[in-house]
Amino acid sequence: MTLPDDGRRAARARASASLLEFLKAQPFSERLTEGAVMALQAVIGATLAYWIGRALHTEQAFWAAITAIAVSQHNYVDTRKLSRDQFIGAMVGGVFGLAGALAGGGSFVVYMLTVAVAIITCWCLNIGSAARLGGITATIMLLVPGVAPPWDIALLRLGEVTLGTVCALVVAWLMSNLERRLFGQKDPN
Repeated sequence: MTLPDDGRRAARARASASLLEFLKAQPFSERLTEGAVMALQAVIGATLAYWIGRALHTEQAFWAAITAIAVSQHNYVDTRKLSRDQFIGAMVGGVFGLAGALAGGGSFVVYMLTVAVAIITCWCLNIGSAARLGGITATIMLLVPGVAPPWDIALLRLGEVTLGTVCALVVAWLMSNLERRLFGQKDPN
């Protein structure tokens, strides 16, 4: 049975509240351990993405590192879901950011319209979870100074986001397998 949108939102809100309560109830030592594992995973993913980006001579490899940190979640399944949203949002934001740059990238009105259209498009495509990421990518396209033509910037950003996403996924998968082997946890995939 499929829940209506309001039912899904309410279920997500309840699950989120339950998770938050669970985390607050954990002893400090467990929270410290969880935080350290999460930090290690994010730092490894970001470092890997950054150095590969530098080796590939991308214009701004730090976007790959930022993406790896942004999509890193405690488990592989959550990282995969957020990575999908990040990639879709980057594609939508990149396409509309490119259109906005070509239509008059120096205009703040064009910027506002471009971000709004990117967000609305994600919602209309039923991927609202990617909407803010589409808006962020469009913002990067239009507000971060670049010396290359807009299509080069769009392709480089998409490449850097993809690199960061792939690195985060690989690290999350490796950490998930390591945790499963060390602690005998079942594979959630």
